[in-house]
Amino acid sequence: MFVAGAAGAWYLYGTDPHEPGHLLPQCPFRLVTGLLCPACGGTRMVYDLMHGHFSAAWHDNRLLLLASPFALALLARWGVEGLRGRRWRPELGRVAQALVLVVAVAWTVVRNLH
Repeated sequence: MFVAGAAGAWYLYGTDPHEPGHLLPQCPFRLVTGLLCPACGGTRMVYDLMHGHFSAAWHDNRLLLLASPFALALLARWGVEGLRGRRWRPELGRVAQALVLVVAVAWTVVRNLH
């Protein structure tokens, strides 16, 4: 898994998703509806972060950028537990699941109104 992630990061580092003509996948939701999904801009955001363009990353997807530290912390915990030989799966309660869904829908609406 580490090798696949490193290979993907290496490819993304050298491939500008802001420019056409690359092998990076497009968002299926946007292809079908023409609207931005909650994660649209995530690939561009990661590319910009890898190149130190923080304001561009903020412009690509604010919500995803703000959520990234939490996702990285969960990934780190999963990795540490895996190295210790333990299986770890975070669990979200119903309220947390509903909150994530409401925030994602609200973010989708807000970013498509602009």
